Amino acid sequence: MDGDRSDRAPLLDLREVDETQVSVVGGKAAHLGALSRIDGVRVPVGFCVTTAAFRRVMAQTPSIDDRLDQLSRLSPDDREAIGTLSAKIRRSVEETPVPSDLAAAITGTLVRFGEQAAYAVRSSATAEDTPTASFAGQQDTYLNVVGSEAVLRHVSRCWASLFTERAVIYRLRNGIDHRTVQMAVVVQRMVLPDASGILFTADPVTGNRKVATVDASFGLGEALVSGLVNPDVFTVRDGEVVASTVAAKERAVAALPGGGTREVAIDPQRREQPALTQAQALRLVRLGRRIEAHFGRPQDIEWCLVDDDFQIVQSRPITTLFPVPPVADQENHVYLSVGHQQMMTDAMRPLGLSMWRLTAMAPMLEAGGRLFVDATRLLASPASRAGFLKMAGRDDPLMRDALETLLDRRDFVATMPDQAGPVGPTTGGPSTSGEADPAIVTELIERSAASVAALRRDIATVTGTALFDFLHEAFQEHKRVLSDPLNMRAIMAGMEATWWLNDRLHEWLGEKNAADTLTLSAPGNVTSEMGLALLDVADVIRPHPEVVAFLHGVEDDDFLDELPKVEGGAEARAAIEAYLDRYGMRCVGEIDITRPRWSERPATLVPVLLDNVRLFEPGAARRRFEQGQQQARQRAQEVLTRLRALPDGQQKADETARMIDRVRAFIGYREYPKYDIVSRYFLYKQALLAEAERLAHAGVLAEPDDVFYLTFHEFHEVVRTHRVDAELIRQRRDEFRAHQALTPPRVLTSDGEVITGAYRRDDLPAGALAGVPVSAGTVEGRARVLLDMAHSDLEAGDILVTAHTDPSWTPLFVGIAGLVTEVGGLMTHGAVIAREYGLPAVVSVLDATRLIRDGQRIRVHGSAGYVEILP
Repeated sequence: MDGDRSDRAPLLDLREVDETQVSVVGGKAAHLGALSRIDGVRVPVGFCVTTAAFRRVMAQTPSIDDRLDQLSRLSPDDREAIGTLSAKIRRSVEETPVPSDLAAAITGTLVRFGEQAAYAVRSSATAEDTPTASFAGQQDTYLNVVGSEAVLRHVSRCWASLFTERAVIYRLRNGIDHRTVQMAVVVQRMVLPDASGILFTADPVTGNRKVATVDASFGLGEALVSGLVNPDVFTVRDGEVVASTVAAKERAVAALPGGGTREVAIDPQRREQPALTQAQALRLVRLGRRIEAHFGRPQDIEWCLVDDDFQIVQSRPITTLFPVPPVADQENHVYLSVGHQQMMTDAMRPLGLSMWRLTAMAPMLEAGGRLFVDATRLLASPASRAGFLKMAGRDDPLMRDALETLLDRRDFVATMPDQAGPVGPTTGGPSTSGEADPAIVTELIERSAASVAALRRDIATVTGTALFDFLHEAFQEHKRVLSDPLNMRAIMAGMEATWWLNDRLHEWLGEKNAADTLTLSAPGNVTSEMGLALLDVADVIRPHPEVVAFLHGVEDDDFLDELPKVEGGAEARAAIEAYLDRYGMRCVGEIDITRPRWSERPATLVPVLLDNVRLFEPGAARRRFEQGQQQARQRAQEVLTRLRALPDGQQKADETARMIDRVRAFIGYREYPKYDIVSRYFLYKQALLAEAERLAHAGVLAEPDDVFYLTFHEFHEVVRTHRVDAELIRQRRDEFRAHQALTPPRVLTSDGEVITGAYRRDDLPAGALAGVPVSAGTVEGRARVLLDMAHSDLEAGDILVTAHTDPSWTPLFVGIAGLVTEVGGLMTHGAVIAREYGLPAVVSVLDATRLIRDGQRIRVHGSAGYVEILP
């Protein structure tokens, strides 16, 4: 087909279009055209009123540009303003006359298709039914439209439906410019079916790609879509109906002879008859698999049954499914979320994903903008399974429960001959030998600092393609430092000593989480020191009212340049810059190299600094650390005294004293390897951004941050060739936006099934939210639900409730009374710091930020592992 002609043509037959013409005919029409080309798939005949016609009408609509400008400035939460303005736009579009030549073309085409026939008139937006945004139900469909005048009127209504309140909010929430979306309209011969419904070629609840579900009812599909009836449901797997439910169907939607539809009662003798036979359901699923194969992803398909013949009236991708990591074989695989281990479940951009994979200690797979590890072999081997599950349970009990749920089925993970040794500790005792020697930690930190200093020195000498060769070598040094056996022994020594103390003191004294108080103010924890150091910066700022007033007005990241102009500002700037020199490489989501660091966005720290100025007295950091040390010493003496009163008490006390020494010597080092990683990442990023800026200056890139949407190897190729695929970058930006809307699962199978875990506890008060107890104590206070630390605004006694915390959240910890997160485990960063600061904390509380409202009073039970929402 002549592409130039189709771009200008006001009407196109559906059989003339395909997926390449979304900008001309919209997503729905493009899919219908593609469907009509699939062997064995029947699609009702029809035509499309193209976006060229829509643009003509919009150009003639009064005040449309001004109103679209107003619409783009509205918040998606401002429902009242959106409703008022969108209604005005719809009225204007509907009242704009259809140009006479376009009306004549539509009328002439209706004569050819059957002027007095019934038609379905359906919206087809250019951002609709795409792989990243289905827009399901966002625009309008009109059924059984009879006569030319009625068709023209409903075409105008479809154009106007681009501005329904729900469509506008959808675009605002998904960052889609109203002007970039245009509306085509599909006009199809109406199908008057015996039955109709929806076929999902993947289970829409679990995500399992091998399971298809068919919803079916009598009459038109509007009865099902509108919720008028409960459908019959068929579940199909491997060519077999594995479950079916026949509903009592009392009502249906039927077409009226003169146009329009109405509800009708179903004959009582038919109400409990299935709308489809099992054979028909299986035939429909086979048809759906053919459609799915054509489009390359699971589909949500609307179908009609006429005289035992299926006709397809719509097919769109199921955009809510979490993608499956790609593999080369057909074997079963079990994937575990890396983000749940790293306390960063947000979507990552391609450069961030590829950099983490290149520097990680284990092979990783990407899906949905997140990283996963394949745990299949560890689960399949009896020698590794028990230890692996034990480690998973310590880190994340929900992940362990999900894995055990999958293993209990006995049909997905096949047991293999032992090929791997045990994973992690299999007993409560420590695997490290010897006494606690703080000199080990000192040596490791000195090694790390020397290696990072060498990287800083050497990376400054290379540019262009030589930089990428250098970085490949730097990544090997990066991994060598992390995999140093002494480094691993030091990390495990602190963790295993914690587990030993918790297990033994619970057994001997009935104490839960006894190690929590024993690790208060443990020395050498670079992350907890970071939080206390910001208190010291607040001490510098507090005596200068002009500095405080200046900081209250900060909006831009260049405020440090202006700060010395106010009294005390030079001193304040020096303190902030010294802090950034030490910790400025950190940020929220710091495993993603594309995230802006504190040094790049210093204004991020201002709200936390102001909280510290307001909530604390001078010297708070030192007092807090000393109080923690004193509490830990007192607790240790109390525990040892109680142990000595037991049978074999002196031996128990001696063993425990050694473990207390060990945990205090090594648990602080648990945070240092991440500091090392992020320090290196900042140096990598600075060098890579310098290359990106050179490319942008040369006109190769539109913006330096375009490289964030390339992998490391693709970036290297752009530097080498000075050529970039701008369309690829645009697609990657769209994909990233779509990935941001997805919720990553803890456990995902290669079938696409999301396996969820549960706590399975019966010891909780009614209405309590279960989680993992990670820091002892009970606290009651106001919930401060935060998804961005830059909006802290804390008050004394607040309890932080958030999705996940990585080390960058630590400065907030000094000003809160307790912690609740949706993700985490006993040894994740938030838990470690909560214990060192003495904050009662419960982590891995499912949907905490949704179930707990900002400002509610809650009680956190840090020893028992649950949260109560108080009246």
